[in-house]
Amino acid sequence: MTGHMNGSMANFNTYTRHGENIISSKAFDRKDAHSVSQIAQRASFKLIVEAYHAFGGIPKTSFPERLATQSAFNAFIEANLPTAVNKTGVVPVIDYSKLQISKGTLPAVTVSSATAGASGISLGYKTDVILPDVSGTDQVTAVLRLKNGELIAARQVRGTLDTGSILVGYAGINAVDVECCYLFVLNQDGSLASDSTYAVIR
Repeated sequence: MTGHMNGSMANFNTYTRHGENIISSKAFDRKDAHSVSQIAQRASFKLIVEAYHAFGGIPKTSFPERLATQSAFNAFIEANLPTAVNKTGVVPVIDYSKLQISKGTLPAVTVSSATAGASGISLGYKTDVILPDVSGTDQVTAVLRLKNGELIAARQVRGTLDTGSILVGYAGINAVDVECCYLFVLNQDGSLASDSTYAVIR
């Protein structure tokens, strides 16, 4: 074969580069952008993006230890895309027990109780003030997301007693109304955070 070559035939591509004719074979296994795994991955990404927006800007302050070049959005995606999506069913769904709405190096909050009452959701926790990285001035934040999409939050200082409790006020709420509930901690100036702790409401 001589002269200028350009095009394809059978399982080969042909083209001319620097005056030379180049023949290359076509890929036998092309990646299918519509494969089951690709579709599931895109669906998972969409779920995590929706979860980010569902928490009303909270991740913008609850991921303070991210890299300077990383946005809160990207930090949230990185923390949750690998682990917080359950892909065992027909369609992927969020596993709220694995979702992280906060991430950092402070010790995570240990939840001792989570109950629904006439005034709202009461969450008991261990203060862990004996730990070196823990301060009584830390801010404990409780976040509830209801099944109707409503977001409710409460914040208070950790305190110096062995245990503490925080009330998320919502008169008449029932445990079945809650989609998910988390506690996390920020230090006094908001520069450090803990991983969020998932709480099961009784």
